[in-house]
Amino acid sequence: MNILFFLTPKENVSYILETDNLRQVMEKMEHHGYTAIPLLSRSGQYIGTVTEGDLLWAMEERDFPDKEELEKIKIVSVTRHRDNQPVFVQADMESMLQKVTNQNFVPVVDDNRVFIGIVTRKDVLLYLAKQVAKLKEK
Repeated sequence: MNILFFLTPKENVSYILETDNLRQVMEKMEHHGYTAIPLLSRSGQYIGTVTEGDLLWAMEERDFPDKEELEKIKIVSVTRHRDNQPVFVQADMESMLQKVTNQNFVPVVDDNRVFIGIVTRKDVLLYLAKQVAKLKEK
């Protein structure tokens, strides 16, 4: 099976850009209820993943700045402690499954590392549950 079967395309995924500030990132994550979000370059390449923990550590390191100060802190200056490892669009299912077991989502990139979407652990688990149910029916 092709990993594109599981792909949530970029236009349906919330992400942040390297030009965003800490306040913008916090607001976007809070609005969507995310604990982690992809970080992209201005040209659309996948840079890494920003997590709630990264934000908390950044705020603690800066003595918990107020909202105005948060707007002055670029997200790329925040240390990321654990980036979700991407897969290339042509990757096999085994590569993707190895990553999705350890990550809530797997970023999918093209040959130039341009972000094209994500595969979520939830989508993979729902698919596998349907396959198990089909086998039980037989």
